[in-house]
Amino acid sequence: MATLIRSKISNVATSVSNKSQAKVSGMFARMGFQAATDEEAVGFAHCDDLDLEHRQGLQMDILKSDASEEGAEPPVEGDIHYQRDGTGPLPPSASKDEGVCSELSGQGKPKITAWEAGWNVTNAIQGMFVLGLPYAILHGGYLGLFLIIFAAVVCCYTGKILIGCLYEENEDGEIVRVRDSYVDIANACCAPRFPKLGGRIVNVAQIIELVMTCILYVVVSGNLMYNSFPNSPVSQKSWSIIATAVLLPCAFLKNLKAVSKFSLLCTLAHFVINVLVIAYCLSRARDWAWDKVKFYIDVKKFPISIGIIVFSYTSQIFLPSLEGNMQNPKEFHCMMNWTHIAACILKGLFALVAYLTWADETKEVITDNLPSTIRAVVNIFLVAKALLSYPLPFFAAVEVLERSLFQDGNRAFFPNCYGGDGRLKSWGLTLRCGLVVFTLLMAIYVPHFALLMGLTGSLTGAGLCFLLPSLFHLKLLWRKLLWHHVFFDVAIFVIGGICSVSGFIHSLEGLIEAFRTSSDE
Repeated sequence: MATLIRSKISNVATSVSNKSQAKVSGMFARMGFQAATDEEAVGFAHCDDLDLEHRQGLQMDILKSDASEEGAEPPVEGDIHYQRDGTGPLPPSASKDEGVCSELSGQGKPKITAWEAGWNVTNAIQGMFVLGLPYAILHGGYLGLFLIIFAAVVCCYTGKILIGCLYEENEDGEIVRVRDSYVDIANACCAPRFPKLGGRIVNVAQIIELVMTCILYVVVSGNLMYNSFPNSPVSQKSWSIIATAVLLPCAFLKNLKAVSKFSLLCTLAHFVINVLVIAYCLSRARDWAWDKVKFYIDVKKFPISIGIIVFSYTSQIFLPSLEGNMQNPKEFHCMMNWTHIAACILKGLFALVAYLTWADETKEVITDNLPSTIRAVVNIFLVAKALLSYPLPFFAAVEVLERSLFQDGNRAFFPNCYGGDGRLKSWGLTLRCGLVVFTLLMAIYVPHFALLMGLTGSLTGAGLCFLLPSLFHLKLLWRKLLWHHVFFDVAIFVIGGICSVSGFIHSLEGLIEAFRTSSDE
């Protein structure tokens, strides 16, 4: 009898629990939530298509109370909590695939400090493309220096507002992160009519910028080697072919573990090279041509300088991922401030000192102005850095292409380029080899470092750093913005649009003219 009574009480309790769950689920469903049962949680752990389509919505995880906490009650079966920031742990049933999802969401990875995040941003905006800044001063004078400062301020601001677009206020008034990437922000802005359009635009811009970066590495390698050994019978195009032959194994890369070991060494080597260049310039301080720095600009070539300066500050693409992996995301704004202030000072001093040393003889890559005794050594180090830096944007571009064309579930345009055993199939290898060959062909037929850098900065740099962040900020958060934020966003969008169009047109005209000249020769 006692057993029967307990059984009936248990059945009644289960029935009440199920009804209460149904009411709660119905209430949350009317509010736009979807309840996560145990099976659905496993589906979330598998990162299914439904979850991917609603990534910018509410992330829901089943939370289990920690039994070790003092005074904590044991978890009730079926107790479901809804979270928008996705901080809850996954259920035990999802443990097999938690590595995949943690890789996508950033959970489970060791967090980085603000100093480490600043080091990553510094590597992005203080790279070897700084070598083209003195050429921008050649055509812009003091206005070019002002633009180096202005671009630092604007890129710092747009980086902050881009991160602001990742967050929204929940029903409790708390600011929580509801998006993970630049693509998520773009998709949220284009929803509900075109929920995937924004992400595709960002992906196309990202691919263009990454591929153009690869091309620039090949161009600068050929240029530096040719100018290091001017008496050699090997032409610049031949040096580019040799550099590409060295880079061909990049097509077989599965990860960047081997390459990442050299990243710190390359960064330190580049820092030493910059110090050597500045030291040589300071040794000739008595001959500095201050009278050559003018307030007027070269109307035809100055827009190209704008693209060069903007391209040297591009880092917005990876900022959402970087901020999401910080131990204390609240330090992000401070980190952006000191990294861009340092970049502004170092870039401005480097560009001005180098231009004052060589004035009107300043070349596209400033190390080509060094004496032959120093130039060869410095350029060889720079070529090594360029070749070791090439796999990073190449691998990122390949991943975007493979994910968009081959691995996008039922929406993929082509079959998966990986077999069941994880091996790369023939068409996947063809894609990678074709991309390496494409960068070579572009470097051979358009071997103009400054023009390519200006074109890329005007097209994708201005779009990703100026136009899209300000537009997304206005679209997603305009109801909560103060008037001066609206003014800044509109001003950046208008000024960025004018500079982008002007720089793109002039860079394209310069490339066409250079191509015609090389064809006539």
